[in-house]
Amino acid sequence: MNKKKNRIKRILLIGNPNVGKSVIFSRLTGVGVIASNYPGTTVEFSKGCVHYKNDKIEVIDVPGTYSLEPTSPAEEVAVDILKNAIKKKDSVVINVVDATNLERNLNLTLQLLKMDIPIIIALNLWDEAHHIGISIDTKKLQELLGVVVIPTIAITGEGIKELISRLDEAKKGSYQYEDKERWHEIGKIVDQVQTIRHKHHTIFEKLSDLTIHPWTGIPIASVILILIFVVIRFIGESLISYIFEPIFDYLWQPVVMQLSLLLNGKGIIHDILVGELIDGKIDFGQSFGLLTTGLYVPIAAVLPYVIAFYLVLSFLEDSGYLPRLAILLDKAMHLVGLHGMAIVPMMLGLGCNVPGALGTRVLESKRERFIAATLMAIAIPCMAQLAMVFGLLGKYGVRGLGPVFLTLFIVWLIAGILMNFTIKGESPEIFVEIPPYRLPYFGALLKKVWVRIRWFLHDAIPFVLLGVFIVNLLYSLGIIEFLGKITAPVIINLLGLPLKAVAALIIGFLRKDLAVGMLLPLGLSLKQLIIASVVLTMYFPCVATFAILFKELGFIDMMKSALIMIGSALIVGSVLNLIL
Repeated sequence: MNKKKNRIKRILLIGNPNVGKSVIFSRLTGVGVIASNYPGTTVEFSKGCVHYKNDKIEVIDVPGTYSLEPTSPAEEVAVDILKNAIKKKDSVVINVVDATNLERNLNLTLQLLKMDIPIIIALNLWDEAHHIGISIDTKKLQELLGVVVIPTIAITGEGIKELISRLDEAKKGSYQYEDKERWHEIGKIVDQVQTIRHKHHTIFEKLSDLTIHPWTGIPIASVILILIFVVIRFIGESLISYIFEPIFDYLWQPVVMQLSLLLNGKGIIHDILVGELIDGKIDFGQSFGLLTTGLYVPIAAVLPYVIAFYLVLSFLEDSGYLPRLAILLDKAMHLVGLHGMAIVPMMLGLGCNVPGALGTRVLESKRERFIAATLMAIAIPCMAQLAMVFGLLGKYGVRGLGPVFLTLFIVWLIAGILMNFTIKGESPEIFVEIPPYRLPYFGALLKKVWVRIRWFLHDAIPFVLLGVFIVNLLYSLGIIEFLGKITAPVIINLLGLPLKAVAALIIGFLRKDLAVGMLLPLGLSLKQLIIASVVLTMYFPCVATFAILFKELGFIDMMKSALIMIGSALIVGSVLNLIL
């Protein structure tokens, strides 16, 4: 490549999903990474920079694609990024190829070689290819394709330095073929460059067989999901107890108290910024000011679980287990109009509904995202909701807890089936690559977690603050109290709950655990406690999740989802009132 005429300004990392692009990206870019949505889509891609010959070059981790003939939103974005780079004539493509599956990967490579852009090939997972008995003649492959081919082991960094040092050797492909003969040509290339020797199954390969087969995979999945729940709860609660709550109690509270004194402890500005003083002090759970509850909820109550979930989710992604779990559950998820990858937002929702709502981005269509977000908000209790249910009914054991969780499961199933039948559109098939098990590269894993957390801090918190501000305004104007009076007859007659429970249900929109504190002194019967627990879980997620649903779904779909939540909570609560 003539660097005087066409200086390299951009590197595109292009390849199939699960070929190690993200690890190579991490090796190249260090810490300065930006993750964003491609315009007009919810498909994420990452950008960073690498220093090359005194120049700062942009590196783009293009969404994984199997072909330049797109069949999904992610593949459409990949093709768009490539076309834009070709127009600018200042980019180089690093085609990341999985050495353990050369035939499938060459389908994309041959298409790239016909494009008007310089290419260099990173033959990644070189070590794994050797481990499973695959040998590839890289010199012969380079000769056939007409572009530089460099073996790499991204997880250790082997070959990455050579990859960057030879960027100037990137050139347009010279391999000729007809598109209709592409797979025939791929077969000819593989026959010439690849040899396979017999090799016994590794432990990881045996484990792969066990975790994908239903008879063994489902019990293993059950154990793993329980472990995930325990680990996430441990990490989340530890972060809250030892880091975030002390920061708010000992560092932030004195600052806000000084502001409260300056505002004389009253007035509408005080109510909006600081909120209500409880016994003359700030209670971050109950004060409901922008600077108190508004910051405490997203940072101290939600962020710890966001960190914990993204750590675990990234580990599951990079180890190769998540696609297997998705395939195991795919058939069951089709009943509710989703495919197996919808397990991601459901899992996330168990810890906190905020990352659960964000997790719907893994689904391709608007219909799927709506169904998944609504089901998660209705029937997947977050950690605070679970604590609420156990707080109300724990002393009754299975007699109290059983009806609640059985009801939520039945609601999840029936609501999903109804939405599947009534919302127009198709339930897509799952197209996910099953990569071999591998130990994650923790540098790339932590970077991925940091990018996701930074997105949450940058994009989610403003919406949470907006939600708290609106609720505060409604309280100040007396609208919340007015709504309580209007809904009281419905709650008393349909749900069989006492008048004093109305306030708890309204407060539950802000904090589920506070609702428990308001219900416990009322002396409710077991039947009433079961109904209250189910309704509190179903009728609305917390204000933080509600704000994220608004951002992810848009106003109209968010309102549709809210109506489904309210309607289903009233119907289910009424049915429980009749049958219990």
